Amino acid sequence: MNNDTKKDIPLPDLNNEFMAKNYNTIGHMAVLFANIFWGFMSPVSKAVMASGYITPLSLTTIRMIGAAAIFWLTSIFTKKEHVTPHDMMMLFFASLFSISLNQGCFIAGISMTSPIDASVVATTVPIITMIISAIYLKEPVTPKKVMGIFLGAIGALILITSSSAGASSSDASSSVLGDVLCLAGEISIAIYYVVFRDLIRRYSAVTLMKWMFTYATICCVPFSYNDLRAIDPMALPVDVILDMGFIIFAATFLSYLLVPIAQQRLRPTVVSIYNYTQPIIASLLAVMWGMGTFTPIKVVAIILVFVGVYVVNKSKSKAQLDAEEEALRKKQQQELSKHSGYLD
Repeated sequence: MNNDTKKDIPLPDLNNEFMAKNYNTIGHMAVLFANIFWGFMSPVSKAVMASGYITPLSLTTIRMIGAAAIFWLTSIFTKKEHVTPHDMMMLFFASLFSISLNQGCFIAGISMTSPIDASVVATTVPIITMIISAIYLKEPVTPKKVMGIFLGAIGALILITSSSAGASSSDASSSVLGDVLCLAGEISIAIYYVVFRDLIRRYSAVTLMKWMFTYATICCVPFSYNDLRAIDPMALPVDVILDMGFIIFAATFLSYLLVPIAQQRLRPTVVSIYNYTQPIIASLLAVMWGMGTFTPIKVVAIILVFVGVYVVNKSKSKAQLDAEEEALRKKQQQELSKHSGYLD
């Protein structure tokens, strides 16, 4: 064990049922709101890029620079934490998988393929997370967990296909390379959810994200420098500036502030399945903006998504199964000792 490794943030008394429920509820609310912001970001970012003033690569870099600046500013008003050299290196790789590769592959992929294909590929995140958790964390792949992910995926796919039914043929162009890049982005975020779970539990969300977005900015700026130079800030319309403000503050800063809070409280598979709520937000926005209708099939799809989230949350973790096995073993030993006493 590395002597420089910082101890995990102390957990509340989870043997107290009330404390345990509140602790987990905070995690559920955090990841839900993070995905709500991401659901809003999809149409807002499309509007920004459609304006012609901002390219996909420059928008991604502006998100990183803006979020890094806000996290560093926020850190001034929060408790200072010392990050060990070993964890600084781990934060670089966490940033690589959760921000640089995830956003870079997605932006590159969405520019080559259709939004429908990208949305369908995004539904694989909980499945990939479950597989990686089973391999890396030895988390059990229980029937309840598989059923929950299956129900959520069906609901999300119904929403995606029903929302895209009226899409024009010009929006339907697909690309195998684009789909593969989108998939690579989803695999990278799934790896982050699982592999860096212990690292995330050692520091506050602000400390984690100020360094991760700093690393992401350093990695991304060299590739987007020319695009950034081409932007004329004085020529940007007010609506584009406001949309970019939402993307930076809500869909990046707040979302990435909330996700570590959820990761510290919930299993990786539970965190990832909330990804299925993003099509719900997109559908509700389409109805609110007069771009779609709220049909009975969408109601069924939304119910399936939330039932899936509930079932996965109720599935048992490795720790729970180990605890049950230990309790059963102790009970058997007690019964055996009691039986031996009777024989004596």
